[in-house]
Amino acid sequence: MTMLDTSNPGTDTSPRSLDAVVVGSGFAGMHMLHRLRELGLRVRVYERGSDVGGTWYWNRYPGARCDIESVDYSYSFSPELEQEWRWSEKFATQPEILRYANHVADRFDLRRDIQFDTRIVAASFNEAAGQWEIRSEAGEEIRADYFILATGCLSVGNVPDIPGLDTFAGSVHHTGNWPHHGVDLAGQRVGVVGTGSSGIQSIPIIAEQAASTVVFQRTPNFSLPAHNRELSEDYLLEVRAGYAERRHLARYSNGGVPRVDTTVNAFDIPDDARHQTYERLWEEGGLNFANAFADLRTSHESSETAAEFVRQKIRQIVEDPKTADLLTPTTYPFATKRPCVDTGYYATFNREDVELVDVKATPIQEITETGIRTAEATYTLDTIVFATGFDAMTGAINSIDIRGRGGERLRETWAAGPRSYLGLACAGFPNMFTLATAGSPSVLGNMLTSIEQHVDYVTELIDSARAEGAALIEATREAQDGWVEHLGDLAGKTLFPSAASWYMGANIPGKPRVFLPYVGGVGTYRRLCERIAADGYPGFTRVRQSVAR
Repeated sequence: MTMLDTSNPGTDTSPRSLDAVVVGSGFAGMHMLHRLRELGLRVRVYERGSDVGGTWYWNRYPGARCDIESVDYSYSFSPELEQEWRWSEKFATQPEILRYANHVADRFDLRRDIQFDTRIVAASFNEAAGQWEIRSEAGEEIRADYFILATGCLSVGNVPDIPGLDTFAGSVHHTGNWPHHGVDLAGQRVGVVGTGSSGIQSIPIIAEQAASTVVFQRTPNFSLPAHNRELSEDYLLEVRAGYAERRHLARYSNGGVPRVDTTVNAFDIPDDARHQTYERLWEEGGLNFANAFADLRTSHESSETAAEFVRQKIRQIVEDPKTADLLTPTTYPFATKRPCVDTGYYATFNREDVELVDVKATPIQEITETGIRTAEATYTLDTIVFATGFDAMTGAINSIDIRGRGGERLRETWAAGPRSYLGLACAGFPNMFTLATAGSPSVLGNMLTSIEQHVDYVTELIDSARAEGAALIEATREAQDGWVEHLGDLAGKTLFPSAASWYMGANIPGKPRVFLPYVGGVGTYRRLCERIAADGYPGFTRVRQSVAR
């Protein structure tokens, strides 16, 4: 394999020629680089940040941590890596996850093939050459046979268009682009806009640091306790000894985590037994509560039993009845928005220096020089924190001007919602692959499980095509149309479309309301992909093409 010079392009203006370009050096991009190296390909990863880690490089807000257990939110491709890394907590914090990403980059010498501080802004397929012509924001040009988007699902922050934002005299931060040096909030009057996952994680920490905290909430979220804990050496030894079985179970479960999925519905058992199940899972902590029964996302009646249990917990924790009511979700079924996992979120609103503002009842009118003005009051602030989420799943991909055969623009093809086959490949865009994003399970489960499955699948698809002498791999229109229809049919059988969630693109004005991920489950999706591979990859064309280069 030819080793690439990792120095800056300098004054050489001739396009660099590669076998594959990967955009993004989060967990998907790093693993893709590792696997393509194993095929002997000349690979280069382009990353807009200054180091590896993806979402964990950018999301450094107070309280940021994973909601998947750390021993499972990790790579499985290297048994040696599994055995040598020691996770310290059940749910790892952002700094620990970033240390893990850096360890992986060091251990497998990945940085020599990653170019940091480089934003890819355009990619066009040259049909005559059978190659992708890719351009960075700085004007660097690259040619590659394969163009692989490992851009992440939650990487383009959403900052609401509120009048007067540019007039605010204090500091403004978005949780998804938190300053790497941290933010000193001591003695500050802080306003937090948004109560999704990043808001729910950060608000308790911000409240501890700030002089006062005002939380501006549009829609309350269901949040489950983490009940986080340090991991003992005995527990870690047990996990390491059983990793092979643990990983296999995760790969074929609905959520990509090592559990046996229940087939019991909520009303299959008596009321007291159902309540005991919820109580046990609440005390256990984490997202398993959302999978207590098989029909929580398909039956309104069953979903309501879980919702009411959580509502009662909120009322027990929050001392002021009016505040408890504002924090209690009532307008959408439980788990149709991703439930949050928290440490002390609801109890934070018992503090005298924390105020909750219902911006659905009293909308934000403007941001002034000194704070935020709603329809009812003005709040003087020193710092505003936007915990307003992301243009999820499609935002990063659509930020690149991608053009396929005949100049077809991906943004236009996706104008009514993303279109792909298996969430992996798009008709009209040969040798372009998207990893663990729209059209696949991705955000509905353990991202690391789905990332590895996608990376391995793309690697095997490329390897088999090259073995056959095929230069181009492309999804057919028929397969793509069938997959998009299948995605919609599956989602329509669930309660998910009844919630205005980021799963539906509802948090971004003007974004099509389409359920973005595959809802059939991680294991079902994997088995489907395995069957397609065993049948010779129907739905993909693999073409031997004479090209002029």
